[in-house]
Amino acid sequence: MFERLQKPFLTVETGEAYQPIRLTYDLYQKNQLIDALNELTCCEKNPRGEAWTWFWRDECDDLHFESVDSYRKNSEHPLRLGTLTIYQDKLYLNLPSFKRACLAVSFFYRKIDEAIAKVHNADFLNKVFGLDERLPHGFTELFKEEELEKIVRQRIHDYEAVQEKIENAASTQEAFTLLAEYTKAEAKKRLPYAERYPFYEHQNDDPDVVSLGFYIYLRSRELVAIRRWYGEMGYSLDDAAKEITNQVFGDMMHIDIIE
Repeated sequence: MFERLQKPFLTVETGEAYQPIRLTYDLYQKNQLIDALNELTCCEKNPRGEAWTWFWRDECDDLHFESVDSYRKNSEHPLRLGTLTIYQDKLYLNLPSFKRACLAVSFFYRKIDEAIAKVHNADFLNKVFGLDERLPHGFTELFKEEELEKIVRQRIHDYEAVQEKIENAASTQEAFTLLAEYTKAEAKKRLPYAERYPFYEHQNDDPDVVSLGFYIYLRSRELVAIRRWYGEMGYSLDDAAKEITNQVFGDMMHIDIIE
């Protein structure tokens, strides 16, 4: 453990932890998507196949990273943020960090109409890697469809089960107790190596709200992975949620909205 405390984990050029993540989009109009991507000068078409490289330049030049003090942008050699690939009526966006995935969801929402393609889910790893650790090769090796869907189904099943108990509770107090116990139990669970975040479809959702929810979800898992890397094995999602809520909302948490 002492050796690990002395050894930093792997980070990407913009400073955040290296944690591979893949966004999957439902593709409705392939030709229109290709046209839209080709119109973006921050996306460069690869010579082979239906694939593009997403660079930190032009339309996305103002994307903000909090930890780039040591990184200096070079306009002649723009940083590669991720890669986009069309495969079997899906659009896949592969990225090396959670932060880039959050930025990508918001950026491409504004650049690609939902009638053309719409984000469906994100697959990611709940760990950080050592500098000399063997890195997984390719997203096919990382993410097994059956295993990821099994985790999602179990989560939905557990949620629906407690929801039924809450709806049938004898009192409001009992309902709140059931909800508190469920939330506490979920926060203490061991995180799976790989996990899936589904973007549930709701009409009239504010994209900023969707992006914020996605950010809080990923940031909490990133914090757990980092804290446990440094030996805080008791650090849980509950701890992360409290820390993030305070960071995101700050003094707003102390405002009494019922006056």
